[in-house]
Amino acid sequence: MGSYQLIKENIYPQALDLQGNNSTQRIHGRERGNDDVESAIPKLDTSSSPRLAAAAKDCRNAASTCIASASGTTRLVSLDVFRGLTIVLMILVDNAGGFFPSINHSPWNGLTLADFVMPFFLFMVGVSLGLAYKNLTCRGAASKKAMIRALKLLCLGVFLQGGYFHGINNLTYGVDMYQIRWMGILQRIAIAYFLAAACEIWLRSDDKVNSELSLLRKYQQQWVAVLMLTALYLLLLYGLYVPDWEYQIPIEASSSAKVYSVKCGVRGDTEPACNVVGMIDRKILGIHHLYGRPIYSRTKQCSINSPDYGPLPPDAPSWCQAPFEPEGLLSTVMATVSCLVGLQYGHIIVHFKDHKARLLQWFVPSCCLVALGVMCDLFGMHINKVLYSFSYMCFTTGAAGILFSAIYIMVDVYGYRRLTVVLEWMGMHALMIFILVACNVIPLILQGFYWGQPHNNILTSIGIGAHA
Repeated sequence: MGSYQLIKENIYPQALDLQGNNSTQRIHGRERGNDDVESAIPKLDTSSSPRLAAAAKDCRNAASTCIASASGTTRLVSLDVFRGLTIVLMILVDNAGGFFPSINHSPWNGLTLADFVMPFFLFMVGVSLGLAYKNLTCRGAASKKAMIRALKLLCLGVFLQGGYFHGINNLTYGVDMYQIRWMGILQRIAIAYFLAAACEIWLRSDDKVNSELSLLRKYQQQWVAVLMLTALYLLLLYGLYVPDWEYQIPIEASSSAKVYSVKCGVRGDTEPACNVVGMIDRKILGIHHLYGRPIYSRTKQCSINSPDYGPLPPDAPSWCQAPFEPEGLLSTVMATVSCLVGLQYGHIIVHFKDHKARLLQWFVPSCCLVALGVMCDLFGMHINKVLYSFSYMCFTTGAAGILFSAIYIMVDVYGYRRLTVVLEWMGMHALMIFILVACNVIPLILQGFYWGQPHNNILTSIGIGAHA
């Protein structure tokens, strides 16, 4: 029974984080050190115990889903593949969205292919946390590590997306602290990661899990946190008063700056001009520190080329050019809920080893979330990525659960890994790919090598960035 217990406890990956890194577990047999999974399982004598035979079969099924390296490292392949698929989706919409606006982010209400990227990442962060803190020994040390990791990610996000780099075809760098952008993609993930990690470290009981109901009881405090965050978001979004406000173009103070006034004086408005999400960011972060190319400038009211960017129509409203933060403070509250829901999916991996049990507990809630999101949208709580509306959270998180279940069936249950090896690799190096590709680090580096004039560089010679 000693070998069986060691295999059973170590066959599943113990930690998967945002970057795709994982902690390692070695399988030590009593007769041999460093036995791998596949060589250890056949040693079990299962003839005397039907229960042990069934457990060994379950271990074999799990072993087929993991990668065993020479050092004994194991990974949950389906999570890497899902992460890699999301990276591919991100690269696709970032590069093809300008040519095909229909797959670019929705200008306001509605849902496009690009709008699934952020919630998919947040969902995977939650799943990874459920695995990472399976065997929690010291809550204080775990909290310190989570805080340090979140701060690193936050600082990296400000450096990459705060305006320090001036974009393609501009070899200058540096940012005016008066206009630095504080929020962004990595900053949102860092905040959601830390809050979800804190919930996983401190808001769970020591009860044993032997059924779906006992799983709910063990993590009931985390569900309370989900309800509280959702209630806070909805109360602020629909309860706060939004007064009139103004902004100027250009943002820098100058004699030629033009001041625009936006009339509001309402509560519960979810349109671009007078929503609470934008008001909170303007009050706390400051309008100078928000994203300067608002997504709603692609709406019909603000662009004659809608849903793409374009010149203003003659009767364009005054708010069309106002800065707006798509990864704002209040919307990050609801984004954290996506992460916490993903955390519960990770718990299912930890506490239930049977494929059918896992899939049932993933698929049913996922379908319910999608249905709830559609119903909310039909009854007026529109799906909106920029506001990270409740209906958007439900629909996209449910879609993430369904897609994750499908990948799990293909990769973990049936073992079809040859078709996903590239996605698997990309998922293991997701943060590196995001920095180099999505943040334009590689193009900026390549454009730094030129002939005579900066525009005579490698990228422009092959037709990339020539008109950016």
